[in-house]
Amino acid sequence: MIVRSASLTVAALVGAVLLTSCGGNSADGGRPVPVGGGGSESSSTPAPTASSATPTTQPSVPVETSSAPSKKAKVIVVPGNYASNPAVQGLVKMYPVYFDALIARDGNVMIKQFPAYFYADVSQVMVDAKLNGWVMKPPGSVVVRGISNQPLGVVRVKTCRSQTTQYWDPKKKGWTLVAPGGQPQAIDMIKTGLGWRPYRVGPSAGISCAGVKYPA
Repeated sequence: MIVRSASLTVAALVGAVLLTSCGGNSADGGRPVPVGGGGSESSSTPAPTASSATPTTQPSVPVETSSAPSKKAKVIVVPGNYASNPAVQGLVKMYPVYFDALIARDGNVMIKQFPAYFYADVSQVMVDAKLNGWVMKPPGSVVVRGISNQPLGVVRVKTCRSQTTQYWDPKKKGWTLVAPGGQPQAIDMIKTGLGWRPYRVGPSAGISCAGVKYPA
């Protein structure tokens, strides 16, 4: 009898402990303590809401800082009457990348975005500029003067570059390409899988830059 009553007492104590752990404290409204029980889902629901709300406010800071430099373009490309031409549109899109490479005097900027022929045409100039201390400061401008169709689907875009798009030689204290009205330049464009891209530097003979007004 003594053994039986002792076992009943132990069972009663165990039952009391189980009821206490499932009931929780009064501050939780009687909900179970979140240790993976069924009621833990309702208690954990607000946590993702708070954490998901936090990232939405953080990206707004870099967006504002990154949009500020875009207001001051490093180079302005004026398509003029040729704005509807796809090849000219490709030039307007890609010339800023090319100009960034000119400023940095680093043709590696262009490797993944320009055909190899164009990179070969202009990369050596950038190497020479770096070795000789030539510098180029933005802003610059390029004005489209005409277009002409070439064999194999090539479109030659005839442009005039302002003096500010050219290198300054500190030794000679002058522009590397001296032209009072700007420098004529022809860029052959081809259509690639990425769109219209500069293909090669074409001959500039016959391009007149007289009377061209450059925005920069």
